[in-house]
Amino acid sequence: AWAKANDLNGADDVVMLADGNGDFTRAVGLALDAKGFGMGERSQRYSMLVKDGVVDQLNIEQGGEFKVSSAEHLLAQL
Repeated sequence: AWAKANDLNGADDVVMLADGNGDFTRAVGLALDAKGFGMGERSQRYSMLVKDGVVDQLNIEQGGEFKVSSAEHLLAQL
């Protein structure tokens, strides 16, 4: 939805990825155990800018905040 709203469908320089099983999340150490709340294993809230296969920016939210993982914050880093 975000890619469509920002006219990025088909863009060669922006790739939208899903991590339905959490494999990537676990591999990069951003898994969050929320089983005690009945929510299973979740991903921490973050945004990541990757350039040529290398992580350039990793923005991990603290606590319940929603600042550095926002689309606006990530777009400002481009």
